[in-house]
Amino acid sequence: MLTLVTGATGQVGRRFVPRLLQSAAPGDEVRVLVRDAARGERFAEIGAQVVVGDLRDAEVLGKATAGVDAVVNVAAAFRGVPDEEARAVNRDAAIELGRAAVASGVRRFVQVSTGLVYGAGRGRALIESDETVPDGHLWGAYPESKWEAERALQALDGLDDLRIGRLPFVYGDGDPHLANVMEWAVNWPAMQRLHMGHHMDVAQGLRRLLYAPGARGVYNIADDAPVTMVDLFQFHGLPVPQEAYDKDAPDPWHSVMSTTRIRHELGYRPLIPSVWTARDAGVL
Repeated sequence: MLTLVTGATGQVGRRFVPRLLQSAAPGDEVRVLVRDAARGERFAEIGAQVVVGDLRDAEVLGKATAGVDAVVNVAAAFRGVPDEEARAVNRDAAIELGRAAVASGVRRFVQVSTGLVYGAGRGRALIESDETVPDGHLWGAYPESKWEAERALQALDGLDDLRIGRLPFVYGDGDPHLANVMEWAVNWPAMQRLHMGHHMDVAQGLRRLLYAPGARGVYNIADDAPVTMVDLFQFHGLPVPQEAYDKDAPDPWHSVMSTTRIRHELGYRPLIPSVWTARDAGVL
């Protein structure tokens, strides 16, 4: 099987592609789409095919998907980008990639999405059949653009084998994400929670979505232990701002996801069940 991975130079992709190659069955190959040829060299060195071009170029997408059996669309524009760019990458480019995949006869498409598409919590862990009502009060156009991509891909004629992985807050393997979150956490109520997932488990979950013959639809991928704002400060050895205890958490279940479906159907079990496990194992 030849698998195309987009977003290979991003925080998730650069950690996912080596793991995908390491676990590949004999004869399986991986192709990556990168904008910068120099940044693609590291993937060529570990055995990946490299296509150079922009995800937003339809001609490039035709070349990238030619002869491919499966696509894993990891590409995303998240924090620090204008809303227009977030929509162009997360929604528009994903839809065009889906169309290119159909035109090239690609059998399987894995769309990487986010638990933020659920929006408000439900007083319990979110399940895949919950209504999606994304909001941008924290993350701009990112949740909505990912949600719109999901909907458009689900409606795309010919994209019959679509699997969607909704990710939590991803960290580990030297990713600065865990340190960067403190920029926002300082403004959160003490009991506001954040659901997390280590890069090892994101890769594990996406591999299961890619290879499982019976997988269909949406799967949440996350660890076992959402953390509170207090946990984050204590984890970093920082004093908790006193005013945090005076703030009510309007939605402590926001983006806290159930992983029951992926556990039961695809055999997923977090290798790193909590951020504390990651610290103890030295894989931050």
